[in-house]
Amino acid sequence: MNLVTPCPTKIEINEVAPRDGLQIEALFVPTEEKIRWIDALSTTGLRRIEATSFTSPKAIPNLRDAADVVTGIQRREGVDITVLVPNVKGTERALACQVDEINLVMSASNSHGLANLRMTPEQSLEQFAAILDVSKDSEVFINASLSTAFGCPFESEVPEARVLELVEKLIDLGIQGVTLCDTTGMANPAQVKRLCAAVLERWPETPFTLHFHNTRGMGLANTLAAWQAGITRFDASLGGLGGCPFAPGASGNVCTEDLVHMFEAMGVDTGVDLDALLEVAATLPALIGHDVPGQVVKAGKSTRRYAMPNAQA
Repeated sequence: MNLVTPCPTKIEINEVAPRDGLQIEALFVPTEEKIRWIDALSTTGLRRIEATSFTSPKAIPNLRDAADVVTGIQRREGVDITVLVPNVKGTERALACQVDEINLVMSASNSHGLANLRMTPEQSLEQFAAILDVSKDSEVFINASLSTAFGCPFESEVPEARVLELVEKLIDLGIQGVTLCDTTGMANPAQVKRLCAAVLERWPETPFTLHFHNTRGMGLANTLAAWQAGITRFDASLGGLGGCPFAPGASGNVCTEDLVHMFEAMGVDTGVDLDALLEVAATLPALIGHDVPGQVVKAGKSTRRYAMPNAQA
């Protein structure tokens, strides 16, 4: 009897470039340009867009216009607008802007939590409880991102048992969805498949999202391993932009258009119009002032065909 679980035939992508991508850019993208960019992304078939972060302007100056961006974008049916919030104050600001989803963030390792958030994982959980209390009367979906779930740049390995312990605490607290983050690209496909299978077996009703960075060139391979384990939700960043400003060596996220191209070539439905997405990706260098890592926008889709070169005499 074949006990192998069939791989999902449909996935959902959460576009994180407007937040994760822009937060470490050298130049501030004007608010009007951000709004036009997000509006263009919302026409491509993406179901969720992480538009910004309601954090301190001193901490992340590139996202100091969070409220103006969220209230200025065109809200399209079927496209959820999610934002990252670091604390109760950020949650209150986000709720006032009527976002669809709030994404909280904590670390699986003590050292990265202290460097990134000035909090240990236990202190983050205490703050999450306060955030959930503030948002309890709203209909907003609450997701929590668990950074360094596959390794910490300061401590190296984060035991799988520790990750599972923290996931359990998040779910017991009332968190509705969990994102497992490979914050500095330390994961490998075997590790990813093992952890994804473990969380899906223990919490089959919880929506799990996987968030990979391409620091060591394994972003798509790790995405594929998570999908093979049964994961159907993935963060990705247009052009491969992004990186954690508090994690040494972190480079961009797995590239959205490259990820869509891979899955669509495999016959997996992403719900995204790849041609429309590539058109938006092509505008990125002008928007941010430099080239981007994405490959498909440069090479074209694998279905692209070329004219034969002239035969040599």
